[in-house]
Amino acid sequence: MKIILKQVRLINPEQKLDEKNDLLIEDGTIKKVGGLTETDFKSSQVLELENKICSPGFFDMHVHLREPGREDEETVETGSNAAAAGGFTGVACLPNTNPDIDSAEVVRFIKEKSKDHLVDVFPIAAASLGRKGEALSPMYELFEAGAVAFSDDGTVIKNAGMLRNALEYSRNFGTPIIEHCEDESLSDGAMNEGYTSTLLGLAGIPNVAEDIIVMRDIMMVEFIGGKIHIAHISSKNSVELVRQAKKKGIKVTAEATPHHFTLTDESVKTYDTNYKMNPPLRTQEDVDAIRLGLKDGTIDCIASDHAPHAIEEKEMEFIFAPNGILGLETSVGLAITELVQKKILSFALLVEKYAINPRKILNIPVPQIKVGEKANLSIIDPSMIWTVDVSKFKSKSKNSPFDQRLLTGKSIAVINNNKMFYEDKFVTI
Repeated sequence: MKIILKQVRLINPEQKLDEKNDLLIEDGTIKKVGGLTETDFKSSQVLELENKICSPGFFDMHVHLREPGREDEETVETGSNAAAAGGFTGVACLPNTNPDIDSAEVVRFIKEKSKDHLVDVFPIAAASLGRKGEALSPMYELFEAGAVAFSDDGTVIKNAGMLRNALEYSRNFGTPIIEHCEDESLSDGAMNEGYTSTLLGLAGIPNVAEDIIVMRDIMMVEFIGGKIHIAHISSKNSVELVRQAKKKGIKVTAEATPHHFTLTDESVKTYDTNYKMNPPLRTQEDVDAIRLGLKDGTIDCIASDHAPHAIEEKEMEFIFAPNGILGLETSVGLAITELVQKKILSFALLVEKYAINPRKILNIPVPQIKVGEKANLSIIDPSMIWTVDVSKFKSKSKNSPFDQRLLTGKSIAVINNNKMFYEDKFVTI
């Protein structure tokens, strides 16, 4: 099958590419960039893409697919479909499943489940057995089976000695340790600690609970080597710690979520459990620091922390409800609305945060827009105004605080693995 992306704006900062052109894709491979003939147009399906953007496929490096163990909340298939609908051609899934991704068998299970999908799925394995922080997981075996990083996500790596061992092993493969930065002795709360938590009578989690672990991890990497990646960074001080570490040449990277650069703890005043997450929503000062960190390169990428939950679990008292919200199908729209529209990021920088940097952190090849390359592309309408409707999500779950929110910018198509998701359906190309 031949498809032409007509007069689309091609953006790939890695190639120093930013131009309007026609793109011919045949049997899933880029055959021509410009120079199309009348015969090409007559023999192809033509997508009219004036004023649309085409970039290397977006990649979300922080996704919870829940399979194995909680297939009622999400599966590899439904999560992949949600990713495609949200504009992503690849995701990395975190290890807090049941059982945890701490054996080669579970890594292979996930890869087998994902092999026929448009969206590439890369498992992130547990750093410790059962994510308990007591004994290292079989890291080499997990890496050989296909794990691209290691994390005890959902919990912090329990102590500095365990972190040291994990870094020593992972540096042999060049893979990062992805850290959920939270000192658990300071984290017995339901929201950000501050004025709003006092007003609402809810126990709080202070920023310093995150900052202490960020500092510990940076110091350990400086001492022992390896690479650390700070997941869902949320506090002003943590952003500054990463900024200073990078200036010293320490191998630390960081990600931010759309909810942490969009919402504040003021949202919790409704007691809506869809605003309950970990790290919690912080103050406007923290939001501003995250936006600056994204702008100046301190924060390398945007990740959704897509965390599906069953309706009955979220519909309970705020302090008892589980942490986490959906993210795959709103991430790009929120980023364009809150960052691009407000002149914090250009579209070129947005492509870096979504398509290039996440793959580089995980040592995954970055797709290129050139003849002979496999088509791995995201196509964005940067000016589309749309209303979030969770009832139409591809995800199995519906726990989003952004339902009915008006956004600007949306993915209209993704292409990968000889497949295309366009006009709400999958087709083979």
